Amino acid sequence: MGEKMADNLEPEPALYGISNSNRQNNELWGKNQFNSTFPVSLACYMRDNKKTAVYLHLDKNLKVIAQEISFDKVFGTEIPNEDLYFAFESKFEPYSVYSHDDIGNIDLVVKTKSNDFLMPLEVKLTVLPDSGTSTKPESQWGSEIVIRPATTKYCALGIANSCKNEFDDLRKRFEPIGVKIQEWSNEVEILTHIGRMLDVIDKFQINYLTCQKPFLMQPVWKTQGQTPILAEHAFDIFIWSDFALSRLFLDNAQACKNSKSINRQMRSAARFFRFMYHLSTTGKVPLARVYTQMTFGLQTDKEFAVNGSVTNRYMKSPRLLNPAIHKDSVAEIILNGGEKNLKPERRFDQTLYFTVANQNAEKN
Repeated sequence: MGEKMADNLEPEPALYGISNSNRQNNELWGKNQFNSTFPVSLACYMRDNKKTAVYLHLDKNLKVIAQEISFDKVFGTEIPNEDLYFAFESKFEPYSVYSHDDIGNIDLVVKTKSNDFLMPLEVKLTVLPDSGTSTKPESQWGSEIVIRPATTKYCALGIANSCKNEFDDLRKRFEPIGVKIQEWSNEVEILTHIGRMLDVIDKFQINYLTCQKPFLMQPVWKTQGQTPILAEHAFDIFIWSDFALSRLFLDNAQACKNSKSINRQMRSAARFFRFMYHLSTTGKVPLARVYTQMTFGLQTDKEFAVNGSVTNRYMKSPRLLNPAIHKDSVAEIILNGGEKNLKPERRFDQTLYFTVANQNAEKN
């Protein structure tokens, strides 16, 4: 899969399943590139081997629960991998209709080779365990996730698209509070309304559970504690629905709603409320203003981060303890000496480099 023949007929380094993409050759392996190309390759490998992902989605009690999901549903198609086009760091154009501003890029856009848009996905490659949970019992291990502004923007845009025929009902839910807010950048004013804003969002999600869909792909690579050595069962993919991912900031915001200042998760919740208010009343969102005005003195380079102790509670699945893919599968994902393009100074690259090198040595 994904191999190209050079002039000397030697197959070029490749990643399984990535045959058509805006990244080729060296672009597959670079810094901040391999962290998304390898997960897509892993997903293609699991898909062709009839492996499912773990789907984290919201139930009627606003709890995140896990079940299996096919990669056909994750990619939004039954078209085989070799007939798909993987556009990394690209714009999902169909969502542009909901914003007055440029919506920016998302980690992965799955398309057909004829340029039909299928699915936008965020990709968060994470190590299991993180430093904070590595000293705990293995059942309590978890991965840190850092959420950036593009993630929450696309999360909201995806929810908007799923509810595009229900704007009248959404307006009835969000307008009564939204119309009262004069200055969205005023921390005191937002704190006055935050409790009711959160209640509206909760009721909205309960009523629109059927609209949630796959959104964030979280591959995990499991090591033996904090060592660089892969666990025997080393890889798996968790898929967060857009509704489930939003609970990472909504649950925290609910817990902190009586605070005297706004933290990062509360800011994300307030931004989401404003997004839904503008969307339901005018059909378009001033996306740039939502993010530039509502900073509340917090840095803007990231939305928020959650550590492994937190994610462990949301990712309750036997596969967090025993990932589905054995470490030996790496040699079937990284092809034709591709490990030589990795950079051992990066932890993940180092682990894969020596794993594949050792596996190839054993074969020879």
